[in-house]
Amino acid sequence: METGRGLFLRAAVAWLCFVEAASASAPPQRYTPDWPSLDARPLPGWFDAAKVGVFVHWGVFSVPAWGSEWFWWHWRGEKQPDFDRFVQARFPPGTSYADFAPRFTAHDFQPRQWAQLFQQAGARYVVLTTKHHEGFTNWGSNVSWNWNSVDTGPHRDLVGELGDALRERNIHYGLYHSLFEWFNPLYLLDKKNGFKSQFFVYGKILPELYELVLRYKPDLIWSDGDWEAPDTYWNSTSFLAWLYNDSPVKDTVVVNDRWGINCSCHHGGFYNCQDKYEPGTLPDHKWEMCSSIDRRSWGYRSNMQINELMDESSIIQELVQTVSYGGNYLLNVGPTKEGVIAPVFQERLLALGKWLGINGEAIYESKPWRIQKENCTCSTWYGKN
Repeated sequence: METGRGLFLRAAVAWLCFVEAASASAPPQRYTPDWPSLDARPLPGWFDAAKVGVFVHWGVFSVPAWGSEWFWWHWRGEKQPDFDRFVQARFPPGTSYADFAPRFTAHDFQPRQWAQLFQQAGARYVVLTTKHHEGFTNWGSNVSWNWNSVDTGPHRDLVGELGDALRERNIHYGLYHSLFEWFNPLYLLDKKNGFKSQFFVYGKILPELYELVLRYKPDLIWSDGDWEAPDTYWNSTSFLAWLYNDSPVKDTVVVNDRWGINCSCHHGGFYNCQDKYEPGTLPDHKWEMCSSIDRRSWGYRSNMQINELMDESSIIQELVQTVSYGGNYLLNVGPTKEGVIAPVFQERLLALGKWLGINGEAIYESKPWRIQKENCTCSTWYGKN
């Protein structure tokens, strides 16, 4: 005869089995297209563990390679005289910005060499500009006819080639994508309409974002160019709900916070807040500092000077401070139009990698400690592993 204790144990086991079966069959959480729901999504753990990434700004702006990656805007948007003089002195009369695209050759682009360099630098993820504010796409976009890297210039799928090389080395792949485009007629029309129309969003931006996700399955989407219009214009929450619920990367993808006016530092997966952001105190939300070896530009400048570049100690200091405050560190390089990463940039990356080879245990997968630094003039920072 079974005792009361035996009956109780059998009932308990049956209940646990029922709960386990119910949990296994329960549908996954669905996120709704609003910020309270989207912001509640847990950040995939790989991002916080990675800590160190490399940013790559590369596009048609690498052809003039002067001023910064905002060359077209400074030249034709702001009509700065020094940019006009530069073009007159270096290029044939009547040159337009579109004429630069065929010169963006990527002749010397070796994606496996890039991936090897980034791995030697200690990077656990890499973010490539798929499209900057100029609108030129570094893949054969279906909605950027003749203004992409397959139809003109390199005649190569730069996004796909680098992604394949990085994944051979198990490096996470992130895609930078600018929402707005300085001179796109559809965007300018929507802007003229006070962003009450969405011709640009439905005709260009959303098709690009869906295409990037479905074709390249990125681990990270680094959005930018959001600051002129609200997130409701960009349809940001609808896209992110699809990304988190139904996309092929729904369980692993992370995103930043640049999805519309007032989103930065308030909504999204991790916060950038602003370029080269330094919080000064320990934030209560995961964040990332993006910095550039060339202090004056994100894109390559042929006239950069050595005193305008970060040295090894400055890079390491930024990294350590960022990680101590719970952030990730994304360090930028700008390749040439031919696809060469300048030797001085390589030297800085390799120096960082050498330091991480010795001290990486204090960086990767670390967590903030109860204090971040000594209250003194010294440079002692803390974290825990």
